[in-house]
Amino acid sequence: MKITYLLGWGDEMGGTELATYTQAKHLAERPDIEVEIVSVFRTRDEPFFVEARALPVRYLVDRTVTPERPVRDSDLDDAACRTLAALPSELIRPAWEDAFDRLSDIEMADAFARLETDVLVTTTPALLAAAVTLAPARVVTVHQEHRPTQRRGPSGEPLLLHAPRLDALVTLTGRTRDWIAESLGPTAPELAVIPNAVPDGFRPRADGESTVIVMAARLTGEKRVDHAVRAFAEVADAHPEWTLRIFGGGHRERHLRRLVDGFGLHDRVELLGPCQDMAAEWAKAGLSLMTAGHNEAFPLVLLEALAAGVPVVAYDVLTGPAEIVRHRVDGLLVPPGEITELAAAMGELMGDPEKRRACARAAREGVYARFSSAAVTARWEELYRRLVAGRDRPERLRGRADRVALGVASGGCGFRPTAPHTFDAAAADGERAREDEIVAADTTGRVIRSVGRLAERRDDVLAPRMAAWNLELTADALEAEGVPYVKVRTHDGTAHTLAVAAEHRDHALKALAGAFAGKPVYAELVNPRDAAPGAVLAERLDAIGEVAGVKVFKPVTTTTLSLRHGTAQACTVAFWGRTEGGPLGTEGFRAPFGATLAGAELPSLTPTATLRVAERDYPTLDVFTELLVKDVDFPVDAVYTWVDDSDPEWRALRDAARGAAGRETADDGAVRFRNRDELRYSLRSLAMYAPWIRHVYLVTAGQRPAWLDADHPGLTVVDHRDLFADPGACLPTFNSHAIESQLHRVDGLSEHFLYFNDDMFLGRPTNPDTFFHSNGIARFFWSSASVPALPVSPDDEGYLGAAKNNRELLRRAFGRTTTHSFFHVPYALRRSVLEEIAERFPQEWEATSRSRFRSTGDLSVVSSLHHHYAYLTGRAVPGGISYDFVDIGDRKDHARLGRLLQNRDRTAFCIGESHDSGMADEEMALAIRSFLTAYFPVRSPYERSRAVTDAP
Repeated sequence: MKITYLLGWGDEMGGTELATYTQAKHLAERPDIEVEIVSVFRTRDEPFFVEARALPVRYLVDRTVTPERPVRDSDLDDAACRTLAALPSELIRPAWEDAFDRLSDIEMADAFARLETDVLVTTTPALLAAAVTLAPARVVTVHQEHRPTQRRGPSGEPLLLHAPRLDALVTLTGRTRDWIAESLGPTAPELAVIPNAVPDGFRPRADGESTVIVMAARLTGEKRVDHAVRAFAEVADAHPEWTLRIFGGGHRERHLRRLVDGFGLHDRVELLGPCQDMAAEWAKAGLSLMTAGHNEAFPLVLLEALAAGVPVVAYDVLTGPAEIVRHRVDGLLVPPGEITELAAAMGELMGDPEKRRACARAAREGVYARFSSAAVTARWEELYRRLVAGRDRPERLRGRADRVALGVASGGCGFRPTAPHTFDAAAADGERAREDEIVAADTTGRVIRSVGRLAERRDDVLAPRMAAWNLELTADALEAEGVPYVKVRTHDGTAHTLAVAAEHRDHALKALAGAFAGKPVYAELVNPRDAAPGAVLAERLDAIGEVAGVKVFKPVTTTTLSLRHGTAQACTVAFWGRTEGGPLGTEGFRAPFGATLAGAELPSLTPTATLRVAERDYPTLDVFTELLVKDVDFPVDAVYTWVDDSDPEWRALRDAARGAAGRETADDGAVRFRNRDELRYSLRSLAMYAPWIRHVYLVTAGQRPAWLDADHPGLTVVDHRDLFADPGACLPTFNSHAIESQLHRVDGLSEHFLYFNDDMFLGRPTNPDTFFHSNGIARFFWSSASVPALPVSPDDEGYLGAAKNNRELLRRAFGRTTTHSFFHVPYALRRSVLEEIAERFPQEWEATSRSRFRSTGDLSVVSSLHHHYAYLTGRAVPGGISYDFVDIGDRKDHARLGRLLQNRDRTAFCIGESHDSGMADEEMALAIRSFLTAYFPVRSPYERSRAVTDAP
């Protein structure tokens, strides 16, 4: 059996390269296995890792020469090579990995056409995409995922798109495997979990007496080496005999040297560059650190350190460290990004030689028992042999074709719905067994395992209700056992916090553990003293030890598995300690972390008032019932304009109006009117992420979606005939600028409101102050797109001509020139400002309202003119918002849908369509429908639906 491993740059230093060479070396020792390494690029005269020098390595493109050229015999001259190297790759999109070019495409195609192997193993998603495109059908394709895919971003997209064409996909941790399984569903190939192995051979051991901290990491932002330096600075004075050695190179080296000098630690922190013999350096260490971010999967440096008998202090990131480091057995795990906690953990081991020696002994014994090369290699060998034995079965290729077809049917050619990822730590083995018992005992059939944890599956819970539900569950548990608490208001207005005096900590933890025994309810530990960080079943809280607080949550996932309510909606229970003589001058209580809207200290935790949440009153303090200076206390409504272009009556009216106009109208193409049911999902986004909206007004041309509950008390449908002052002269209209010019005439509309087009969506929780200051001033969001400094042209699109008209109007009125447009996000508007503009510019306003189709004489009132006018008159200010725009008519943009769904990190986004799209309407409709149903699977209250249960 021959196995070929494909690397991008096999000469370089990296965990992927070392893991590949280690696996290949172990398998090559089998008598009937031949291994080969194919590296797309040669980048050094000699590989960095010595392990590579004992293996057959074949290169395709030589980058040690200028210009780069093929390694094979070739008659290409330098000019041709230079041209090919300058052209972008067609096999691997630059957004996935920008190191590839047209020359590497050609060389990979040539190499794969002549490939004689049984198994082809890819090591990055970008290489996976090329391999499944080029590899002969009889070659078994296996991808090894060396990083947590759920945190890869754009570099992970080819895996989701092309994994269905694989024979097997192997991850390093169960957490990543579970996420891939939920994301790919029936399109997934065989999935397996095989960890990295400890390298064989003699390895010198640390003697347990060293006072040197050793860290091996690339000097990049992701590795957060500056955290290690800052943490060491916090404990350096208390442990003057200790030094910190950092091995690795990278672009952050200069920054780190300045940081070291700033702390005055140049004689105790050493930046030593890359090291080819880390085994020798680990033997000199007394402690090791890993501070990398969430893109670590299964760090080999941790295996190396533990194998040398060096205790580890590591951030407990999404995957990796918790699978390797056993908390308080062979090291300490620290909440990610908590530098003070990192320093405390370092100081604990630095100051306790006995504890350090005990961890060192456990490290040496445990790492070989769990990650021996013999056991890990046997698992790889079994997988490869089984796949090769079955490669000629007819169902192999048939199954692959079916998976590819299902993948396209689920979202199109460039988008795959994905499961949400979570930062919760993976469950320990003992807890996983207990979770299985809870699932077995469930009689509802709702409790499932999702993203590595239990969750209740239901499709009727909006995020605000979930936050109130977690509050209710937590308060019930505390009240049942007589634990006193007060609800406090914090800067996070989308979740709830309860303050409990620290002397009641044990009582509170016992109450929570008892209330949630046998239930799928979790608690994330905040700054635990003894337990590992992360989330645990809440029933374990009575044995968890000292913590600063817990975040209690009941995970809920939709049947699509694309929306998960978790820690973001958790109810925080913070244990407040007593203070004496603090800033308040008297005894009081101090928050253990964060702060409330009234500060980090309170004079008392004895309730003096109540706060109402979801029809229930909770004990609180008077200060939290008062109207605070930053509170938005005025009502905010929402207004939508909508049209159904499939309505035959509407189409007939439009065609008649066109004929009556007797001329070509500007920018009245089908794109602006096309209805793909976006309104339904925009309203869902409103209900999910802006529950503070008082009332919704839907402005239409006498149309109503069939699914709309027009009788809902929080919604009013407004007909154009009831909106225009002179409907006979203005209607029917097919000009959104004209309709928008009349919004201030909506009967009952509040002074402050948000205006939505149906292609605008909220992507995560918002508060009223996202769009308005508490003094009534509106926020607007300038974009980087500029309005050309040219006069209006008959060729201008309607929006551009209107922007230019706005500019001239404001120049005449204020003597100021506008230059930029605005993000296409919900617009924060004031009714009085619109009325004032209409009165001040009656001629231009009237012309816009009477223009039945977009024309070069229009004003764009709500999307531009209002913001500039309000700014120049002191009633609006610029703000910032996280935003994305997806052009559904550009297939390359479809991958952005995947990132939006996976990360859910944009406050607002827009899905638009370019006028000159060459894509089939069916493909665009499929992508939009698949994305929106995945992002917003929970019905809004504005939809006709069967009665749903919303009780805990």
